[in-house]
Amino acid sequence: MKVVAFNGSARKDGNTAIMIRTVFEELEKEGIKTELVQLSGQKINGCIACYKCFANKNKRCAVNDDMVNDCIDKMLEADGIILASPTYFADCSAILKALIERSGMTSRANEDMFKRKVGAAIVAVRRGGAMHVFDTINHFFTIGQMIIVSSSYWNIGIGREIGEIEKDSEGMQIMTTLGKNMAWLLKKLQ
Repeated sequence: MKVVAFNGSARKDGNTAIMIRTVFEELEKEGIKTELVQLSGQKINGCIACYKCFANKNKRCAVNDDMVNDCIDKMLEADGIILASPTYFADCSAILKALIERSGMTSRANEDMFKRKVGAAIVAVRRGGAMHVFDTINHFFTIGQMIIVSSSYWNIGIGREIGEIEKDSEGMQIMTTLGKNMAWLLKKLQ
């Protein structure tokens, strides 16, 4: 089994990555392989509504000048998908939103090719707006017929400066519980 996580933060190894790695620790304890894809520094544009993915039905986005099709391949290979983002103006980062649009449209064009995969949202926040980010990511999972794994509270951690998230003991515990629940669910579905 494998879980792939996409870090939508502009800071490659910031608070969002710290939370992902906390989830990964629990998955790896259960023998589940993990892979972290950092979107920082990449150029990914949103969907251009060309609808070629509906005509081609080849599990690929027709725009192929960036890493989106590589990300789609990683999603297809994985049993679980984590989408993680900091809170930018009460929503997910633009780069994660672009990945959601393009991989989501490609999935819809190919009979919801991510259906029944396990999905989890992770959100870093300084103060407010995190629930909207959480909802944005979970809408990607629900429209694609994926199974959302939960934790002991919403999958949100509070911190601004890199590493500050680790001072949010409740947020870090939520990530640990999320990892345990994701491992449990993946094993039950196997």
